[in-house]
Amino acid sequence: MSQKAAKTWCLRLLPVILFICFATFYYSYGFTQSFGGTSKSPISSKLSCGGWLTQKKWESLNFDVSRQTQLFLKLEDFFWRERLSRLALPYGIKGSELLLLKVLAGIARYDVPANIENIECRTCVVIGNGFGIKNSSLGSVINKYDVVIRMNDSPVRGYEEDVGNKTTMRFFYPESASHNPELHNDPDTLMVLVPFKQQDLQWIKEILYNEKRVSKGFWKAPPQIWLGDVSKIRVLDPHFLQHTADRLLHIPFVPKSKQLPIHPTTGILAVFVALNYCDVVHIAGFGYPTSKNHKQPIHYYGYNTMKSMKNSYHDLNHEAEALKKLEDSGAIFYLHPHS
Repeated sequence: MSQKAAKTWCLRLLPVILFICFATFYYSYGFTQSFGGTSKSPISSKLSCGGWLTQKKWESLNFDVSRQTQLFLKLEDFFWRERLSRLALPYGIKGSELLLLKVLAGIARYDVPANIENIECRTCVVIGNGFGIKNSSLGSVINKYDVVIRMNDSPVRGYEEDVGNKTTMRFFYPESASHNPELHNDPDTLMVLVPFKQQDLQWIKEILYNEKRVSKGFWKAPPQIWLGDVSKIRVLDPHFLQHTADRLLHIPFVPKSKQLPIHPTTGILAVFVALNYCDVVHIAGFGYPTSKNHKQPIHYYGYNTMKSMKNSYHDLNHEAEALKKLEDSGAIFYLHPHS
């Protein structure tokens, strides 16, 4: 082959070589960014929102969900839907319609802020309260996500190095509410009420309308004074708890006779909501020690141990298996080592 012919052949191959190099970089970089294979922040690139990784995630989950799903109940829904729910709380609103109408009228806001809603590729991290996040030094990484979801009354102040200090949404119910949400949340944090029973809606209604507080019907007395901004309250659509139980955990809505009801934890509910709403879902602080070890702390704060979970309405082993399946499918990624 002449030198001229060889040069022509090389020029013809150049576009192919460049394409192969670009494709290799794209997928390897997207993979490492999604699955923590680099020393950089796992969300420093939006490449993980596209390509085969996301497609594989949704194909394996088969949840029939959409990132455009409406998260919160809206007042106008009551005037347009012929039948809102066939199930009562916590999986539907049957029997609680009038109570909800008054709650939603008192809130008057049902949206996610536009600066989050309009993000083309939403990166989300769900922060559990588990001991595994302690001494992780993940705080600066967590703060870089578009959406940071926390649960219940988990503290932030004093734990910033491990858990960060950004909170986009905080899922809670009356017994897990802090009397002053401003202590451990941002001024614009959405306080997302997860109603498990009618008393939960009654409690928030009493807060909204400054009515006499009634503490009957709670396993733990909720705050009688709540100092949060009511304009930041949202009520999570029970649709999400229903499908967390049904599609993710396969929990029967009606337990067998003489069997305690089992409900999803707020944590795995938040993971399911994130899978509906976000393009990239990472988690931290999930996982409990083995139930046999009753002295092991279960939270990154406080002194509660597995003994406190003895009479819980949750199946923690079952939830751990569900999270493992999500992890194996690539739907979620843990930010720290876990068992």
